[in-house]
Amino acid sequence: MSNSTGAFGLQPIGMDNGSSWNGAVEKVYISAAYGAALYIGTPVIISPTTAEKEATGRYQTVNIAVATGGVYYGVIVSFEPNPDNLGLLYSPTLTEGYAYIVKDADVVFRVRGDGSGAPIANYIGANAAMVATTAGSTYTGLSGWHLDETTPAETVTFPLRILGIEDKEDNDLSDNAIYRVKLNTTGLAAGDRLGELGA
Repeated sequence: MSNSTGAFGLQPIGMDNGSSWNGAVEKVYISAAYGAALYIGTPVIISPTTAEKEATGRYQTVNIAVATGGVYYGVIVSFEPNPDNLGLLYSPTLTEGYAYIVKDADVVFRVRGDGSGAPIANYIGANAAMVATTAGSTYTGLSGWHLDETTPAETVTFPLRILGIEDKEDNDLSDNAIYRVKLNTTGLAAGDRLGELGA
């Protein structure tokens, strides 16, 4: 039976030591000047644009991360409710708001493969890039980002470290598998270094 294909971005499922994720998050700012929509499960970086910075200095300002690498700051898990639209599940383009991100370097995430490769056992333990096949769903609020199944390798700048595929009956090591991963290029790694594999 083939795997399902729906994207959901990166979802925290536990810690690398086997314990449960404790739900710890950081509140971050999204500038009204930022020209892209943000969704739950999207990886983010700290905004390099001075004009986007949050004025009080209390919160980091974030942008969408680069799919193929760079130092990731965290992953969006929710948004602060918009009082003008309480049913809104994502952050529209050019809209000021706040999101909550997971940034712990030891959090394990689940992410679906994009169906572009032929996954084999050698993928496990390798690093992988990501790909945004769609921006995300305005209905569910979930990200359209996948793990890029064509690229896993010992490449230090790739943002994900593959730990294995999710252990569930309807998930096979084939196209569109659901993988367990850690952020390989997190700014919280020792010495803010890029990567654990190939460093």
